[in-house]
Amino acid sequence: MRKMGIDPGMRRVGIALSDEDGWLASPYKTLARTSDDAMFSALADEASSHAVDEIVMGLPVRMNGLEGPEAKRARKLAKLLEKASGLRVTLWDERLTTVAAERELRSSGLRGERKKALIDQAAATLLLQSFLDARRHAG
Repeated sequence: MRKMGIDPGMRRVGIALSDEDGWLASPYKTLARTSDDAMFSALADEASSHAVDEIVMGLPVRMNGLEGPEAKRARKLAKLLEKASGLRVTLWDERLTTVAAERELRSSGLRGERKKALIDQAAATLLLQSFLDARRHAG
């Protein structure tokens, strides 16, 4: 079954999906975030339509390994998303995923909102691929 990676920001939510075997993460889409309820509903619908069995959500841990208010908010969002989707939501350290995504897209020539949307998708993809790789090497 597929995994879904999400990079939940205040304005946009980047989404990535794995292949059915859980080996490769690919960018999927970016949702504009209007409210938490709308976001949870849209993510639950996307998960259902793609036969996702687990959602991996970014946990914003500080570079020193400590959790700040952003991480507390992510934990709360994960619980609410579990309730809305009926799926397990695994939190995964997202340190530097957005920075890496920006670096990868720097030379693309894209600007503005389109570039920001792609950065969110790329960050979700890097997050999900890291999770898939770690799970594969652990098992």
